[in-house]
Amino acid sequence: MKDFREGVSGRFIRYAQYDTMSCPAKVGVQRPTSSGQVVLQKALVEELKELGLEVDYGKESVVHGILRSNCPGARAVAFMAHVDTADDVMGNGVRPMRHIYKGGDIVLPGTTIRACDNPELAQYVDSEIITSDGTTLLGADDKAGLAEIMEAVNYLVGHPEIRHGDVEVFFTPDEETGAGMDQFPYDRMVSSVCYTMDGGGRGEVESECFNAATVKIRIHGVSTHLGSGRGRLVNALRVASLITEVLPQAESPEATDGRYGYYHVGAIEGTNVEAAMEIYLRDHDSGLFKQRIEAVKKLATTIAELYHAQADVSVQISYRNMGQANASHPEALEAVFEACRSIGIEAHETIIRGGTDGARLAEHTGLPCPNLFTGGHNYHSLEEWASVDAMSEAVNMILAIIDHYAKG
Repeated sequence: MKDFREGVSGRFIRYAQYDTMSCPAKVGVQRPTSSGQVVLQKALVEELKELGLEVDYGKESVVHGILRSNCPGARAVAFMAHVDTADDVMGNGVRPMRHIYKGGDIVLPGTTIRACDNPELAQYVDSEIITSDGTTLLGADDKAGLAEIMEAVNYLVGHPEIRHGDVEVFFTPDEETGAGMDQFPYDRMVSSVCYTMDGGGRGEVESECFNAATVKIRIHGVSTHLGSGRGRLVNALRVASLITEVLPQAESPEATDGRYGYYHVGAIEGTNVEAAMEIYLRDHDSGLFKQRIEAVKKLATTIAELYHAQADVSVQISYRNMGQANASHPEALEAVFEACRSIGIEAHETIIRGGTDGARLAEHTGLPCPNLFTGGHNYHSLEEWASVDAMSEAVNMILAIIDHYAKG
């Protein structure tokens, strides 16, 4: 296995310092939802051009690059990563810190990454770990994926003797808002298989994700002077809180794992006259997913009616389980495991309690799009960290997958 630690870590640290935190409130108003994403994308365009790739960056705000084949008959393969970072905690102003991990807790200026909460750290003693300073997230989700794809392409360009088919790269915006694939250039894609580099710990190969929906409920109450409210006042916020209370606590994110889905109230705002709420629904099983949607719709309208309010309910599907597309094209996963075996990586198949841009691609095209590890941990948090060893292994994995398809 080749040593890409210096190159990939340097790229990652450079990308991590771009301010690319996305803004869900601007979905449908501005694309991308933050200007920093454009800055990073344009920098990536220039890097790809310098490497000699054919590059397109148009109104879709998706970077699309192709390293043309030097091996007639070899299959084309695509790799995808997203440039934005989440807004769960501050995602701008990232100050990456490098550590040679000696065991125990990692004490940062802004927080502490505790070994007892991160058993995976034990496999990286005496190797390099990258964190933020603890006042922001790190951004390995998904700038580790960006760095790994770019490092692999850079290596291929520098070693023209390595046989490969067309290698496509896509760098999307706004994955964290769910809007990244809304204007994806599907018509320009030449590959029949795509891999998202947006996974977590060493060796993880994710074949399934959640089905995901957001249910938006707008509740209309009845206003009157509070002193004469008896029998007249209908408090919209009270109705919203009752809907929240009735949702089963045993089926919330904090109470579920594995294949168990959940209901999650993501936002409530408004006044006693009018209130709005968002409920996130997740389930791997498509039948249970539909049941969750219908349950919330009935729950909202029934409670509103009981309290003489009116509830307007709308449902937005964010993404669907990519498991069916991957199962229909088992060769995509087989290629990953064969590639990993060839370079000594112990890969294991798992599922995502979340989603990727690949799920949207799989839904739209039917093409397989497994999600592969990048070496990052504790995404969307101040305790995020990434292993440089695992990032180097991810670069090797990308190259081994490309080699697999070059062999036909």
